[in-house]
Parts: sequence; C-alpha cells; structure tokens
Amino acid sequence: MYENIMSALSPAIKKLLQGLLAGLIGSAVALLLWFPGWMDNWEARTWDWRVRLLAKPGKSTEKIHLILLDQNSLDWAKEENGLPWPWPREIYTAVISFCKRSGVKALAFDVLYTEPSKYGVDDDRSFGAAIADFNSFVGSVFVSQTTGAERKWPGAVREPGFRVGGLEQWLSGTGAGGIAFLRASFPVPEVAAAAVLANVHLDPDPDSVYRRAKLLSVFDGKVLPSLGLGAYLAAGQDTPLSIVPGAFSVGDRRVPIDSEGNAILNFRGPSGTHRAFSAASVIQSELRIRNGEPPTIKDMEVFRDSYVFFGMSAPGLFDLRPAPVSGVYPGVEIHATILDNLLSNDFIRAVPVWILVALTILMALMAGVATSYVSGIFKSFTVYGVSIILPVAVCLIAYARGFWLPLVVQEAGVTVTLFSAGVIYYSTEGRQKLFIKNAFKQYLSPAVIEELIQHPERLKLGGERRELSIFFSDLEGFTSISEGLDPEALTALLNEYLTAMTDIIQEEGGTVDKYEGDAIIAFWNAPLQQVDHARRSVRAAMRCQAKLAEMRPSIRERIGRDLRMRIGLNSGPAVVGNLGSHTRFDYTMLGDAVNLASRLEGINKQFGTYTILSEATLERMEGVFPVRELSRVAVVGRKDPVRIYEPLSSEEFAVRERGLTLFAEGLAAFYRGQFAAAEGTFIGLRDADSAAAAYAEKCRSLLAHPPEDWDGVWVVTSK
Repeated sequence: MYENIMSALSPAIKKLLQGLLAGLIGSAVALLLWFPGWMDNWEARTWDWRVRLLAKPGKSTEKIHLILLDQNSLDWAKEENGLPWPWPREIYTAVISFCKRSGVKALAFDVLYTEPSKYGVDDDRSFGAAIADFNSFVGSVFVSQTTGAERKWPGAVREPGFRVGGLEQWLSGTGAGGIAFLRASFPVPEVAAAAVLANVHLDPDPDSVYRRAKLLSVFDGKVLPSLGLGAYLAAGQDTPLSIVPGAFSVGDRRVPIDSEGNAILNFRGPSGTHRAFSAASVIQSELRIRNGEPPTIKDMEVFRDSYVFFGMSAPGLFDLRPAPVSGVYPGVEIHATILDNLLSNDFIRAVPVWILVALTILMALMAGVATSYVSGIFKSFTVYGVSIILPVAVCLIAYARGFWLPLVVQEAGVTVTLFSAGVIYYSTEGRQKLFIKNAFKQYLSPAVIEELIQHPERLKLGGERRELSIFFSDLEGFTSISEGLDPEALTALLNEYLTAMTDIIQEEGGTVDKYEGDAIIAFWNAPLQQVDHARRSVRAAMRCQAKLAEMRPSIRERIGRDLRMRIGLNSGPAVVGNLGSHTRFDYTMLGDAVNLASRLEGINKQFGTYTILSEATLERMEGVFPVRELSRVAVVGRKDPVRIYEPLSSEEFAVRERGLTLFAEGLAAFYRGQFAAAEGTFIGLRDADSAAAAYAEKCRSLLAHPPEDWDGVWVVTSK
C-alpha cells in the first residue's frame, strides 16, 4: 500500500513526505524521552557548557564585592597574631567597621554563629554591638526539613518584618512550593537580635551542581529572604514583595520562578568575577586606619555604595560548592550572584514547554526534509553538520537573550531524524540508486549517473527531442590488425584503447552511447543540459587524438603497426532517451543528425584526414578552435550538401598556416570549377597534406570527365 502510494507521487513530493516522516519519528522519540526527565542529566551538562562559554559580568557586577576568609587570612591570624581557628568574634567587628567607614550600602555575612563564642559572652556582645551599629547588616539563618535545633521561631529573636503579597494563595496552590521548612538553626541571640536575618540554605540540582536558588523561605509562618535578597532589601527596607505562579516580584523587578520557588541563576563568570578582598587585608586596613596609618587596601573608594558579602573560601572551612562555571565555587559567590541578578533584573528564564516542543518538531522536520533532498557524501555531511549545529546555535542565542532553551531534546530529535531518514532512504530510494550506479557506471559519466539517481523516472521507455553534439569514431584498418592478434592480445589492446578514450569523453561531460567493436559512439547535452556541448565534443575529439598519439609508440612495439582513429562530429536535433524493450533498453539517440555524424567519420577516408566536423558544430563551438574548410560534400541518404571542416590545434595551425592558406586558394578554385588551377595548387601541397593529394587526384578525374552542371559539391558514393 505504502509503495503504491509513493510510486504515484512525483519525486519532489515523495522526498518531502519521506523527510517529514523521518522528522516526525525523530521528534516523537525525543519528546517521549524528554518528558519523563530521562535527559535531564545530559541537559544539565550542556547548560554548564553554555554558561562557561557565554557567562559575562552584568551591569551591576562591579557594585558587588566579596571579603573572603581565605587560607591566607587563616595563616596570617595564626602566624602574626597567634589566633587559632575559630577566631574571636570581636575580630569581625573590624570588618564591619571598615565597611561602614567605606560607605558600603549593605553587608551580608554568610557565616552561621549558632554556638556561643568560646571567648565568652562578651565576645558575642561586642560583635552584636558592631552589627547593631551597621543599619544594613544581614545575618545568616539555616533552614532545613530534617536538621536544625529550632522548630519554632525563637522568642529571643525578633521576627522579620517582611510581607509577601499572594504568598498564602501561592503556597496553597503549590503544596508549600518547596519553600516552607520545618527546622532552622539561628545565630546566638546577641547576634540575631541586631541583624536582618536571611536564609543561607542552598539546594543543588539532582546532580549536586548549584544552578538554581530560592529567593525566599518560610519557617514557622515567617518569611526569610535568601542572603542575596536580604542584602537587597536591607538597602531598601520598604521594597514591596509579591508572588504569583511563575513569578516573584521584588519592587519593580519580576523574577521568574518554578513551582518549587527556584530561580535560575545567571552566573557572571568563574570564581573571582565579583572582586574579592582577603579578610586579612580588610582587618589590617581597619587596624592601620585606627592607628593613623595608611590602609593596606589603597582604593577604599571602590566600596562606596557597594554591596559586600563576607564568606569563606579556605578549603578547610567547607563552603566550596560545584557550580556551572567551576567545580569549586565559594558558596558566598552564589549569594552574590543572586543579588547581582536582582540588581540587573536578568535571572535566566525557562522557555515555555510549548515553545520547546514546537522547536524540537521544527528542527527534526527541517533535518528530515533537508537530508531527503541531497545526495552525495559532501552534501549529506554538510546537511548533517548544519542540522546538528543549528540547535546548538539557537540555544546559544537563547542563552544570550536570557533563556534556558533545552538543547539535548532537540539534538536527540535531529539525531533520530537523521538515522530514520537513512533507514527510509535505504529502504526506498537507496537500493534503487545503488542499482542504478552499479548498472550504469561502466557506460555513463558520473554526472549522468547522478542525474539519473536524482531523476530515476527517466529509466523508462520514451525519449525527448534535444539538440546534441554527436561523436562517432573508428580505428583505421582495425580488421586487418585484429586478424594478426590472438584473442587475449586483441582484448587487451581494445580495453586499453577504449578506456583511455572513454575517460576523456566522460571528463568532457559526454555520455558513451555504445561500443561497436572498436567504434565509439557518444554524445553531449543529454541527459544533462550543456550550453557548450559543441565545444566539449570538439575538445574531446582533439584530446582523444592527442592521447592516441601518445599511446602509439608503445602500441607499435606490441603489434608492429600504428593505431589511428577517425572521428566524425555533428551537432543537431535528435531524439534521445531510453529505447528498447520493457526488459532491456539503452539510453541512446536517433535522427538525421546522428546519421550525418556517422557519415562524417567515414568521409575521413576520402580526404586522408582523421577528424571532421560539420558546419553545424563549427557554428556552435564559436571559433574556440582553428579549423580549415575541407569540402562541401553530398553524403549517401542526404539530399542537401554539407560543408565540412578539419579542426586543428593552435600550434599546428601556426606551423601550417602558409600551406593552409594555399589549400584554401585551391579549394576556392575547385568550387569555381577551375580544376586545372586547383590541381596546380594541390599538387604543390600533396606531399605534406593528404587532403591536398585527394583533391589533386579528384581534379585530374574531373578534367578527364568534365561535369555538365558543376556546383562545387564532392559527391560521396560510399559510407
């Protein structure tokens, strides 16, 4: 049924339907694998690659700084001040004082002070006093579902004043949406009472890489912002907050979120993209300023009106996490990225599912249709390459525009489509094309075979009228040559000769019609259109003669004789197509122009020449090769005489120019019926020119038997 329907369609429609079928198969398989989440791990890896490739600083990146408690800071405290870890909390007051002195807009500490200081309560009180003196200080709370000492909000800790419009409706609609937590760990009261508290808990993706973050959490009915959001709000206490399905609004900023309350982070680059300062250098700068000395950090102005995060990057303090931009990324920088995205209002947005589905189907259909219309290794690989690269390019553009457009599902759709297209191709056209190649590669040029592969419907009975340039050749005296050779030697000689001549004909775009013994019949301008078919045929003839001359010495050594070839060329209308029976046919030609080319090959015998072309071919080759006019001949089976010419190479024409001029003068006299004058001219040329010798003999015959009505035509009475 399928084959009957397909056979009734045109080749173009058939290719289109096959391509669409492959595309539908590819997209269906890809989407069926994508919807259950089976591609998520691979997609995550491709996303990380996009982030590493395209991440760049935002317009607010330079306004966010980090103070890192790094390994150098730990070493400095121990070696210079004899302070083992953990430090007394009073030392952090120097950090707070430095930030206040520098005009920092908000300071956020990514440090949990859940246990009293081992240096005593006065140490905690001193730290708390410094916090209270800094109006926009953000402290840390850790919320969780399974760990944490608190199940209720501690009475000693002031409740946050944040209100989120629509929160109750959103929670009821999403089943708590992943932001309501049962347990929490709070700072000691001396610290918690003085700070704006924010949640520092971060959840990684299933593969343990941190790509998303919750901007708010709910514990015991109270709203806790993330540390990044907390820093933003601390600098603007009256910022309104609201939440609806798909979006969390912070003032005039709209953050896209999923049903779990997660926002996709727009990372700015590898660790260090946000300018970082060592905690030791900040503490030293503050102490030196207090002592009236210049600070270690020379450019303190860089902190003015900036947001500062204090966190840990020393390997032993366990706050290093895998992120898309790096396998080792300080957790505090993730919080800084949240704030950076808020300030720039450019969190990554997930592409709607319907758009992804449509794109996946479109990419697959495009790949299927494109691959169904090409053939050949280079074109096929080009289509395959473009089809595979296109989804990558689209996803990179989407990232640059701020969207996460899944890549793996599209690539899977394209890959399955290309495979399906190959299976469909082989099961339908592939076997047919392989048959065509194997059946015709010995007879047709590669270009013609490719044409037949693209249009196999031409392999049926019937023909078309087309103007052709037709080539007939024959070996001089081959019958006597073959009689002196054994079958093996004769076969080897013929194969060598025919291979060399056929290669040239096909290189010039010709189609070998057939071999008849030592004779070669070929034509140009079918089935492929060739506007320069006459030039190609003449060039092929001259190349064949040159090649045979090159082969002649070695052949003479083997058979003891020279091998020479006569060629006839004519151009004109003919019927060309697949002619024969329903079970066996040849791509061949019929018509008067074909017969004339055959006659011209034989006419070479009359003039002792080896290549003759008709006036029709001369007109169509547009003077590319020099020629000499040979005669006006009347051939057997043709009413009107034909003017014929011998083509010459430019070098031969230059060498023989004087003799050719005299030959033309003798020919003009011959046409006028001045046989005596013509004979005198031709006799002087006959030793070097076989055509002149033929004319000298013809003139003697005409002088002996003068014609009654002379029209200048040489009548050829034999084929």
